[in-house]
Amino acid sequence: MLTQDADALLPVYATFPLRAVAGHGSWLVDDAGQEWLDAYGGHAVATCGHSHPDVVRAIAEQAATLLFYSTAVPHANRERLAAELVRRAPEPLARVFFCNSGAEANENQLMLARRKTGRQGVVSLRGGWHGRTAATLACTDGAKYEAGARRAGVPLSRKVPLNDITALDGAIDDTIAAVLIEPVQGFNGARTCTPEFLQAARDLCDARGAKLLFDEVQCGTGRTGRFTAAELFGVVPDALSMAKGLAAGLPIGAVLCRESLVDDIQLGDLGSTFGGGPVPCAAALANLEVLDREGLLENTRTVGGTLACRCAGLDAVRAVHGRGFLLGLELDRPAGEVQRALFARRILTGTSTDPHTLRLLPPLSFSAEEADLLFAALQEVLA
Repeated sequence: MLTQDADALLPVYATFPLRAVAGHGSWLVDDAGQEWLDAYGGHAVATCGHSHPDVVRAIAEQAATLLFYSTAVPHANRERLAAELVRRAPEPLARVFFCNSGAEANENQLMLARRKTGRQGVVSLRGGWHGRTAATLACTDGAKYEAGARRAGVPLSRKVPLNDITALDGAIDDTIAAVLIEPVQGFNGARTCTPEFLQAARDLCDARGAKLLFDEVQCGTGRTGRFTAAELFGVVPDALSMAKGLAAGLPIGAVLCRESLVDDIQLGDLGSTFGGGPVPCAAALANLEVLDREGLLENTRTVGGTLACRCAGLDAVRAVHGRGFLLGLELDRPAGEVQRALFARRILTGTSTDPHTLRLLPPLSFSAEEADLLFAALQEVLA
């Protein structure tokens, strides 16, 4: 289904054989006019559904007024969005830095931790995925990512198993600047940290002078049913990153941090030409308003929780990982086969680094009726 023009693109992405030309809510429309149920959400980006009219209107109005100016001048949208994020985040996360992507947000929170502690080492988790920039590659699990970090000359993080408090204890010493954790691991099939493990990470960091960082690029912005995963687990880090679903489809990243991490910040210590631009901030503000007005966090908890329970009852499902609308179905067969069978029924889902885990990342507006359609197809495919 690729056009001749596609030959100009580097072939670095595995793509669905589907050419989407429109979208609404949880549905994509292809170039033949067929509708597809999207339980992948553009990789957890379509928070309030595709092309929500309120978000589209906010983008158009801001673009018509001022499309862009750099961070060389203040802008009300940037300031309003920072205040809205602080209002929603758990205390004492009270300061915000805007950038353009999840990897960039993670890069900057690592930079802040190293700057504050004067140390260089990082501890991260097996199965973690944090980005493709130099420092984030060094913290991402997997041989090809670690090879990329080595080529860039960046020291690799110390990686410990998920939920292994003893291993975490042994890894944090006086060379470690930060412990970087996805509370719910996205790419690894929604494997979830226990509250006890996250609390141990908090306590160990406090005792040994390291900073605790949460990567909430995929599990944040309401995807677990709480605005931040930190709230879900009752553990507040020194900083956390957000991106993917924050602006409902436009590129934006953010670092939310404690005042104690940045109380000596100086002009020029961080920077981003496009970070917090007027249009992405307008989109994010509209997205947050939709989350509130349409009760999408409650919908995520209710519909996502029901879907998880129903899937757990299927014979082919060994375990259900994750929370809300970040779910990993651990199967008794290769997930790729199931993904292709669902695709044949015009349903989009995701796979993961675990070849037996199917990921479900629908918009937070995914309805009970749409969940019924997805579950019925899963029943049929897994029978």
